[in-house]
Amino acid sequence: MALVGSYVALSKPLAATFPVLLLAWLRFGIGGVAMLGWLKRPADEEPMSGQTRRLLFLESFLGNFLFTLCMITGVSLTDALTAGVVMASIPAVIALMSWGFLKERIGLRTWLAIGCAVLGIALLAVAGHSGEANAAVSDEGSSRALLGKVLLLAAVVCEASYAVIGKKLTGKLSAKRITSLINLWGFVLTTPFGLYFALGFDFGAVTADVWVLLLFYALAACMWTVWLWMTGLKTIPAAQSGVFTVMLPISAALVGVLALGETLNATQLLALGVAVLGMLFATLPTRWLRVR
Repeated sequence: MALVGSYVALSKPLAATFPVLLLAWLRFGIGGVAMLGWLKRPADEEPMSGQTRRLLFLESFLGNFLFTLCMITGVSLTDALTAGVVMASIPAVIALMSWGFLKERIGLRTWLAIGCAVLGIALLAVAGHSGEANAAVSDEGSSRALLGKVLLLAAVVCEASYAVIGKKLTGKLSAKRITSLINLWGFVLTTPFGLYFALGFDFGAVTADVWVLLLFYALAACMWTVWLWMTGLKTIPAAQSGVFTVMLPISAALVGVLALGETLNATQLLALGVAVLGMLFATLPTRWLRVR
């Protein structure tokens, strides 16, 4: 999740260079080349059922395709700090979907962590942004910011669906195979759009540092984070896994401040602190918190 937060923030300069759908296509293409060796079915793995194939498609459509479109466009219309804190609601949505679809029991400590995530969202709404608070901001600018936040919330739902479906898939396939197969579906889904935008795009104008950033983004988003996440889901409930997504807003905010020159106001800092508190509620030993 720390890696996810970093590439959520770093996708802003990439979205300023590439059309969103071209960027998504390049991402899946680079990831696919890196994971060619992961596509082969292991000898000890059973052939996929029709249900598993459908889940793989949904995992990629929601967690890769739609999440990428909503996240990148949302960040381009707002900023990395907003993206980070809005996505702090992911633990709450994952927990609710795990309860509804996987019938997982959600304990008091997890609910406390969920409450912290919701509080973080409320603090963001109160804080606003220096650009939006300025009286000179145009109606068009405010509308763009609102649309960006709506898209980021849509990305939250997609990410939560990704976690819940992923939990079911880890009982059927290895983490490496899940990672490679959903990336392959992502490449298939974005290929028509990617080819369309590629025909009119000036690749020669892209600087070397942007290509390096794209390589990191593709490997982190398609390969490293998915494999780590699916490996973790094998051993912990989906609802509890959602709590660790608080690392996303923390790392996104840090990258936004340290690498992109964004500013962090006191309320946003408090919102991130609340997110960390939520993670502590869910992960510290019970004897430390005296909560069961």
